[in-house]
Amino acid sequence: MNNTNSPSGSITDVAGIEVGHFTDPRRPTGCTVIITRDGAVAGVDVRGAAPGTRETDLLNPSNLVDRVHAILLAGGSAWGLDAASGVMQWLEEQGIGLEVGFGLVPIVPAAVLFDLPVGDASIRPDARAGYQACLAARRDPPDDGNVGAGAGALVGKIFGLQRAMRGGIGSASVTVDGITVGAIVACNALGDIIDPASGQLLAGARTPDGTALLNSREAILAGVLPQPVLAGTNTTIGVIATDAILTKAQAQRLALVAHDGLARAINPVHSPSDGDTLFALGTGQAGRSASMLVLGTMAAEVTTRAVIRAVMAARAVSAGAMTWPAACDLVHNDHPR
Repeated sequence: MNNTNSPSGSITDVAGIEVGHFTDPRRPTGCTVIITRDGAVAGVDVRGAAPGTRETDLLNPSNLVDRVHAILLAGGSAWGLDAASGVMQWLEEQGIGLEVGFGLVPIVPAAVLFDLPVGDASIRPDARAGYQACLAARRDPPDDGNVGAGAGALVGKIFGLQRAMRGGIGSASVTVDGITVGAIVACNALGDIIDPASGQLLAGARTPDGTALLNSREAILAGVLPQPVLAGTNTTIGVIATDAILTKAQAQRLALVAHDGLARAINPVHSPSDGDTLFALGTGQAGRSASMLVLGTMAAEVTTRAVIRAVMAARAVSAGAMTWPAACDLVHNDHPR
């Protein structure tokens, strides 16, 4: 059995996957596109109570369309869903889409996160942003940190925006017995980020003086009440992909199990104020299926790693009177950047 467990892996290690970021130069926001030129079987699982999504119903195993051509992750809250139309335009120009007899209809599910507090909220990803992300798409490992859909991400807002820290986007992959599973995750969580291997708190809500991490779970259990948070103002979104052959039902199951990876790395997770949504893709380019138990274990692992890489690659940002530090400003460790 050949196992590859490199910390430098990314979702583009999965055959048939390309990733492109667009980061708006006017404020920290943007979008990320995951392209499958040959189409991929897809599933989705939504665990947060406040999602912002597009074209998720068609991924139900009982529904007709069985392949997608790209998935969009974007900032900008519900406004960011507009970027999917730019992805559709680019795919149509490339001759990619579902043939319906009168032309092509590219299938592009999407999910968004809320990054409006960071800079001018009137600047959001639009169709042009989605198109530009497609132009940037490559098989090379995508950048981690504050780029694309993770450009304006924050984490640890549970005790107030002023005590939050930087989130971001990260990617990872593992290969077991010739099958690869990769993930790309944009982390804008309400809760804290934890390394489950060490138990170390990496990023999240800070103490009132802002100089150290608080540990939200311990604070809540000790009776410290969270501040009221508007629903949907958080959210972790991502894509898990494999080169194994999947059915739609298996893709949905893989997306479901991948949420275990979020639960290992984020606490609290799947809150009423998060819209946590994970997609799963099966490109089938390995030419064979694999054990769902093994694939699920791999999916949860790469999801956790992607979350950790997202916050470890993030950098501090200021907007108005607020400054949000990054994990590298408060902790020192040997995690890969």
